[in-house]
Amino acid sequence: MDMEKIEQGFLLMIENIKSIAREQNTDFYDAFVEQNAAFLQAKLDKPTDVALSVLTASNQKLSQLHLTKKEWQKLFQFVLLKGAQVAPMQPNHAFTPDSIGALFHFIIETLHPKKDIRVLEMGSGLGNLAEFLLVNTTKNIEYVGFEVDDLLLDLAASMSEIIGSQATFMQVDGVQSQLLAPVDVVISDLPIGFYPDDALAQTFFVGQKQGHTFAHHLMIEQAMKYLKESGFAVFLAPADLLTSVQAETLKNWMVEQAHLAAVITLPEQLFKQAAKSIYVFKKSKSTRATFVYPLENLNDQKDIHALMTAFQSHFDA
Repeated sequence: MDMEKIEQGFLLMIENIKSIAREQNTDFYDAFVEQNAAFLQAKLDKPTDVALSVLTASNQKLSQLHLTKKEWQKLFQFVLLKGAQVAPMQPNHAFTPDSIGALFHFIIETLHPKKDIRVLEMGSGLGNLAEFLLVNTTKNIEYVGFEVDDLLLDLAASMSEIIGSQATFMQVDGVQSQLLAPVDVVISDLPIGFYPDDALAQTFFVGQKQGHTFAHHLMIEQAMKYLKESGFAVFLAPADLLTSVQAETLKNWMVEQAHLAAVITLPEQLFKQAAKSIYVFKKSKSTRATFVYPLENLNDQKDIHALMTAFQSHFDA
């Protein structure tokens, strides 16, 4: 990966985003979408109205860097980090960092040895988790992402088109049932909070009879409906998932519908809000012990290696 080229691309892209934001009197993220569209048009030598001559020239320079898929993915992460500084999003819209993506990637590679794989992401957000997986995998991934927010969807889709990752994004509320061929793996950096539609929530096993239901509980239950038998789901979810005020209902649902295969606790300082952990659910009944590992430092390669070794040993046994 050529970090010098990535830095050059980052500077060109940020200047273009700033120019579009001034020209259209819009915010960082809308300008980001427009910049991606302008870049794609510039590659075709068909500048749009928004692509002023200086913008087109910058995008041609950007194109001439000939960034690889991995370099584009890293560049976009830096742009999203810049966006988080100048126009912070609500926590549920923040992108999933590569350090978490690397753990998801390792889990999928370990638990799904086959070459071809169908993956559904519920709440795909800005698409950074998807793109990390797609540009780093050795597998043939057929990926579909569900996202209800149209701005996040536009950003994810436009970045995917530039990267060339062949991802499919759909504007879908992850709690509502969709017709979809069964998938091998479901992933999600689960949105945290209450689901607003109590009537729909109460049609779920985990739905609360009184008051609002946690949206992340509903999405966990819904995820199992999309999985093939013995498929698995990998979630980033609150560290208190199994001890919260609504946890008992979730645990009762798990008895019949899902085996909690693994829990990897993550360092609290990694999150601005409440701490989170990675949970792996398998669509099957099992008496096998849950793999539990307290990861203390995501930047410590020895700790990461120890986790990977322990994880592989547990699931190979």
